[in-house]
Amino acid sequence: MPLYQAILLGIIQGFTEFLPISSTAHLTIIPRLLKWQDPGLGFDIALHVGTLAAIFVFFFQDWVQIIANGLGFSYRGTRPDENSRKLLWFLIIGTIPAAVAGAKLNKYAEGPWRNFYVIGTAMIVVGIVMAIADRFGRQKKGLDAMSWWDAMTVGILQAAALIPGVSRSGITISAARFRHMDREAAARFSFLLSAPVIAGAAAKDALDLHKNGGLPADMRLPWIVGILVSAVVGIVVIAFFLRFLRRNSLALFVWYRIVFGIIIVALAVFFRVGG
Repeated sequence: MPLYQAILLGIIQGFTEFLPISSTAHLTIIPRLLKWQDPGLGFDIALHVGTLAAIFVFFFQDWVQIIANGLGFSYRGTRPDENSRKLLWFLIIGTIPAAVAGAKLNKYAEGPWRNFYVIGTAMIVVGIVMAIADRFGRQKKGLDAMSWWDAMTVGILQAAALIPGVSRSGITISAARFRHMDREAAARFSFLLSAPVIAGAAAKDALDLHKNGGLPADMRLPWIVGILVSAVVGIVVIAFFLRFLRRNSLALFVWYRIVFGIIIVALAVFFRVGG
């Protein structure tokens, strides 16, 4: 795998994993249009590890605060709305639906669903869902005002992110907005909630790779580059997106999804690409 491809794919992963525009859609479509060879399972793991590193590095203090309070220690960190002792358990219960769905449906997500018709349709539909959620969400809840039902609602809809084009951050932020969480709190919960799922996916892929003989020698440098680039870009994008949501709506990302989705479907219908 050429290093320039590893760098570009790492940049794409870092951008699209955290913005609500679907990393799977971009990582499926762009290499196909450029006629690149599939980088393989090993590089998928690198991108997962890079994304996970970005979440843990950026939210390190948040994790300390959430885990300490969840285990019964009184720890006042930098985020007043993360002092709730229930937040850790909300993250755990919110992870369960995606874990169950992944175990049952991953073969479809990695196979027949990964085509331009599904991806384009999902981009458009979830874009519309995001617009409705952002328009009617009343922005009255931070993370300290969450309920068990809020956590389950976001967790159940996170399972839909298995469908290529949905976007984990897009669907979970929408779910949180429907439950009247403010935009920044919705995004923070979305990113925190994604960590166990991404870690689980990386662990499963690593086990599969080990069973198939491990990482090829010629993939070691691209693997390292993929991790570093996706992690650094991811940290920058998380910081940008949270700051952006303090003053702006999701409209920019809604329009991007809809326009990109229409282009993807058009490529499939008129040019027979990715069907």
